[in-house]
Amino acid sequence: MKKYSTETQCVQGTYKPKTGQPRVLPIVQSTTYQYYDSDDVADLFDLKSAEHMYSRISNPTVAEFESKMALLEGGVGAVAASSGQAATTLAILNICSAGDHIIAASTIYGGTFNLLGVTLKKLGIQVTFVDPEASEEEIRAAGKDNTKAVFGETIGNPGLNILDFDKFGRVAKALDVPFIVDNTLATPVLCRPFEHGVDIIIHSATKYTDGHATSVGGIVIDGGSFNWDNGKFPELVEPDPSYHGISYVKDFGPAAYITKARVQLLRDFGMTLSPFSAFLFHLGLETLHLRMERHSENALALARYLQGHPGVEWVSYPYLETHKTYQTAKKYLKGGSGILTFGIKGGAQAGKELVKHLDLTALVVHLGDLRTSILHPASTTHRQLTEDQQIAAGVSPDLIRVSVGIENIDDIIADFDNAITQVAEIN
Repeated sequence: MKKYSTETQCVQGTYKPKTGQPRVLPIVQSTTYQYYDSDDVADLFDLKSAEHMYSRISNPTVAEFESKMALLEGGVGAVAASSGQAATTLAILNICSAGDHIIAASTIYGGTFNLLGVTLKKLGIQVTFVDPEASEEEIRAAGKDNTKAVFGETIGNPGLNILDFDKFGRVAKALDVPFIVDNTLATPVLCRPFEHGVDIIIHSATKYTDGHATSVGGIVIDGGSFNWDNGKFPELVEPDPSYHGISYVKDFGPAAYITKARVQLLRDFGMTLSPFSAFLFHLGLETLHLRMERHSENALALARYLQGHPGVEWVSYPYLETHKTYQTAKKYLKGGSGILTFGIKGGAQAGKELVKHLDLTALVVHLGDLRTSILHPASTTHRQLTEDQQIAAGVSPDLIRVSVGIENIDDIIADFDNAITQVAEIN
């Protein structure tokens, strides 16, 4: 697509119908595709053809969603998956196997923390969690001969720390391994990590990409920037016997990583995104730029209001001048996104009581849709972690996470004012 602004790309493309075809992306609800020559099908299995053979590996509707996400992030290709967790698993297992090691920021989402620290450990993949505020030297010291990736989140969930791309990128380059970042909370509207030295981007499309809490899905996007032929990633260089000895690096160049992710791991693990979900995600992307602007405006307004409320103990939001990573946020982000956290006077118990007095705001295990919602992470999304691990992840016992929606900000503020006034310990 011709180089347009992010806003225009969200709306227009990559989908370009031919004469007489649907203007809106159609849902191709089919598992298989018809051919008339066995040689054409043979080319599919030899990866000589880019056409679709089976929807576990690719599908026209899913492919359009993948193409638009790759366009928005500035990557060379993308692979959609059945959830954000599936996307993270796919991104890591594409380059890691038993005996390998990862460096990850300790402030990542609790489910990802558990995936890396517990489940992948069972597969023989070790992880060292580091404080993202640690010095470059300290983080680099966590590297080992078998380190295969550096992992972080643009905006930590729910700690809301902003990742220092330059610092973590230098560590990855020094170790000669890819830099993988989860860009879910920022989206390509607010941040484009490939422009800051990142090699692989993942998203939980379930959140802002969808924007309406209708579908679960994820995506992996390849920046095409990493040199896989450095002696550390032989599976990307050496012949793959399951495809008659092709070499992903030699045969697919900058798209080696994402091609292997699709034709090897997606093929074997089957973590496939449905065409209907892809259609909804593609539809959500068309308004992503508008929603992220409103989410960010509303969240900043609510954060400033809560700062001045006598019943509020503390407030955390990346675009508040008092936030510990405010300068980093201004450096890398075009807005603070829609998530804020706070604690009310009275501690954790008062925070739990708060939920009962909210009317507009809903208690849900979710974030990133257009409706305002609330959650107590220590007792929900991060309850599988120890208290020390929760603190390291930025989750204090009294922390309340708010996913600020796109409703009228006066209504949102009034809802919180009423609830806080009823439960907080105000002198």
